[in-house]
Amino acid sequence: MQMGLDAVATAFYAFPVLISVLTVRFFYVLWHSGQPASKPRATGLRCLIVLGSGGHTAEMMNIVTTLQKDRFTPRYYVAALTDNMSLQKAQVYEQSLIQGDGMKTAENAHFLQIYRSREVGQSYITSIATTLLATLHAMWLVIRIRPQVIFCNGPGTCFPLCISAFLLKVIGLGWSSIFYIESIARVKKLSLSGLLLYKLRIADQFFVQWPQLKHKYPRACDAGRLM
Repeated sequence: MQMGLDAVATAFYAFPVLISVLTVRFFYVLWHSGQPASKPRATGLRCLIVLGSGGHTAEMMNIVTTLQKDRFTPRYYVAALTDNMSLQKAQVYEQSLIQGDGMKTAENAHFLQIYRSREVGQSYITSIATTLLATLHAMWLVIRIRPQVIFCNGPGTCFPLCISAFLLKVIGLGWSSIFYIESIARVKKLSLSGLLLYKLRIADQFFVQWPQLKHKYPRACDAGRLM
């Protein structure tokens, strides 16, 4: 009986300490997010690239073509389970690198799928359960991959992945630099994913492609038109 009471007392006093440590760590992560690395890495950076249906994948693949392939490697492409086209486009691109440059790209490119948070037209009530499922799946993927860089541009799939990466930073199990590039289709206001990442300060670097968005969201960077 006494041992049980001692355990309860210990937990009672330890809980505020744990909360305090996590709070300090949370603000530490916020303060360091977006800061340049103290030392440049000589090896490749594990790179998570989030693809989305429609124009999202076309824009993201346009960005991927500008990356230094030897620096951002291995590359993990992630798309929703119901998105049948995005990963095919990424596979075609990676195959073209093999054929064009003779690179061993097949070893450096991986293609994964994740549950979608919310389907087009799905009610917000039912999307609560699917978002929770997607977040758990995203957490498992992020723990498995431990990406050092994440690129995303607005599909709903990116939000649970970015949240998971941010939580891992807070609890000290990994550090991912999150680069968010808002879609060029967003001229006057951010997408829901972009707005959440901006308001929660989760993205290390937040880019928009229209000057009026930069004016409306001053912490964003104006990348100009990337398409």
